[in-house]
Amino acid sequence: MTDGPVRKSVTVQAPIEKAFTVFTQRMDSWWPRSHKTGEGELKQAVLEGREGGRWYEIDTDGSECEWGRVLTWKPPTLLVLAWQIDAAWRFDPQLSTEVEIRFFSEGPDRTRVELEHRDLDRFGEAQDQARAAFESPGGWPRLLDAFAQEAAA
Repeated sequence: MTDGPVRKSVTVQAPIEKAFTVFTQRMDSWWPRSHKTGEGELKQAVLEGREGGRWYEIDTDGSECEWGRVLTWKPPTLLVLAWQIDAAWRFDPQLSTEVEIRFFSEGPDRTRVELEHRDLDRFGEAQDQARAAFESPGGWPRLLDAFAQEAAA
C-alpha cells in the first residue's frame, strides 16, 4: 500500500464556528456506535475541549475506554488529536499517531474540513491493515459524512 498519511475532506453546510463545535463538543451526536474500543456498548463519545484533554468513550456498563488526547486546540480552525488505538481496535498507551483536522471557511454558511491521519508507520507490521481501515468507506469517510450531516442540521 501507499506510504504517508490518510487524507480525507468534506464540505459542510454550516459556518466554521458551528462546524468546529459539532466536530468537537457534539462528537457524541454523530460518532457511530459501532466505532468503539470497549467491550460493552458505546454510550457516549467524549472529547474534552482543551489541549491535554482526554478523548474517550463511556460504555453502557459505565466503563471508560481511552482513545487518545487533544494535542492542539485552536477553535475554530485547528484540532490535532493523538490516536492511541492499535490495529486490533484497543487502546495502546505506547502507540500515538496524529489526526489533524483543519476547518476552512468558504462563506458564511459553508466550511471545508480536511482530515489528515499521519504517522501510520508507527503501527509497524499492521500499518497496511490500519491504513486500509481508515481509508475504507466505513472508516474516516463514514465518520466525516456523519459529521457533515449533523453539522448541516
